[in-house]
Amino acid sequence: MVAPMAATAAPALHLRRGLLAKILTASSMMATSSLSTSTSSSATPSAAGPLESLALSNSPDAPRAIRAHLSRGVAALSENIAVSASGSYVECSDGRKLLDMASGIGVLSTGHCHPRVSRAVADQASSLVHAQQNIFSSHVPMARLVDRLLKVTPKGLTTFLFANSGSEAVDTAVKLARAATGKQNVIAFDNSFHGRTMGAMALTNSKTYYRKGFGPLMGGALATRYPYCLRCAARAHDPDGGRWYGLAPNVPPLGEPYAARTCCQEPLEALRWLLKQQTAPEETAAIIVEPILGEGGFLTPPPGFLDGVRRICDENGVLLILDEVQSGVARSGTFWAHEQLMEGTADILVFAKGIASGFPFAGVASRPELHEGLTAGTFGGTYGGNALGCAAAAATLDVIEEEDLVGKARERGLQLAAGLVDVAGRFPSIVDVRGRGLMAAVEFGGGGGGGGTSREEALKTPARPGVAAAVAAAAGERGMILMTAGARESVRFLPPLTVSAAEIDEALDVFEKALSDVLG
Repeated sequence: MVAPMAATAAPALHLRRGLLAKILTASSMMATSSLSTSTSSSATPSAAGPLESLALSNSPDAPRAIRAHLSRGVAALSENIAVSASGSYVECSDGRKLLDMASGIGVLSTGHCHPRVSRAVADQASSLVHAQQNIFSSHVPMARLVDRLLKVTPKGLTTFLFANSGSEAVDTAVKLARAATGKQNVIAFDNSFHGRTMGAMALTNSKTYYRKGFGPLMGGALATRYPYCLRCAARAHDPDGGRWYGLAPNVPPLGEPYAARTCCQEPLEALRWLLKQQTAPEETAAIIVEPILGEGGFLTPPPGFLDGVRRICDENGVLLILDEVQSGVARSGTFWAHEQLMEGTADILVFAKGIASGFPFAGVASRPELHEGLTAGTFGGTYGGNALGCAAAAATLDVIEEEDLVGKARERGLQLAAGLVDVAGRFPSIVDVRGRGLMAAVEFGGGGGGGGTSREEALKTPARPGVAAAVAAAAGERGMILMTAGARESVRFLPPLTVSAAEIDEALDVFEKALSDVLG
């Protein structure tokens, strides 16, 4: 049973086999447990522990029992316990197969358990698991990965720092920008998500609860406006009213781009004034921006905005950090999302999520001259550049190239976008469909669902609180994993890049039925 997002602990997807059970048994915590399991007292050391047995038993008590020992600070989308997965589907302990339209929040670029990636990691685990990057100059899988990265990173970004998560990579990028410039302040944009670590959290503005109660946060973080095309004043200059603006500039069959090209001047002007009123260029190290907002609801800037930000950086001696944690690695239909949104590129590029097909791995690519003044030992971490992560990332890049997942993301993305626009035509409370490639979002406005409310009316009234979570829950009931996004009432589609045309059709069918369940 899939329920709306709640502040509950995540299911035991990350527990090592029997480890937690052994710890609990040793501390006698399980002695007072009222849980009933099929595990006998004569179980051998190789047998499943009590909680693992319970997780596999399809007992309705299992999620509650496991979550009782996990932090409430980690949210769980559903009550399902994942057991195995392949391609675009996850099998749960109750026997249900769920179509995965979240792919681990965009992590599983090559799908669940791609044979090529799994084999590369298994082979690597039998020869070298870890060679710490502050001890050895490198290792073989790292050398191979660097060689592969040099073929896909933007021109001039040839120096790498490796980390374990997007948040850690963002912190690393900010640290590098400060060290290279000798300046402190960093400007981010509203609706952005850069992570949950203390540094990245200070730059995150998509929801208040990511920051609430954790202050004081990293100093020197400021925010300014990101374009929100659905509510842009320039819509009035568009003869078509900006229909499906998020898709229109890049999906010609679905609509035409704006006739007016003044739409991003106000956010750019706000950025210029920020550099005059709150943080002088002489104290500003960098501007960080997601080319397409991830957690912010897949807001996509109109043509010219990112180049405008690049120009402001150059005029003021400020570095540009592009956070491509969610939008990068073929997700948008180009290898990097900014390739289709701007002519220039970054000084520092952050990547994670889809780079290693679900294995913890992230990195920062940057101009080599930014590293010239660094003191050896000021960067690096125990697990950064781990051999298994490097092997997974290199294999992922091989699969992306050999299976043309960039092209497939573009092709399947057009199919998904066209299908969502078609579905939205029958539900006027859907006020926007946006995104690029295989990252698509739907935003809800006010009013009812299938009839009686016009889209114009829906645009004028706020969406019903929780409607996006209700649609995601209804999709879960019908066998599909779907996630919400941002502070606005939106749902997002992030299928594996290997998703088939038939699976996209299946997702669209389930989505429409979920909409009917909630909106009528």
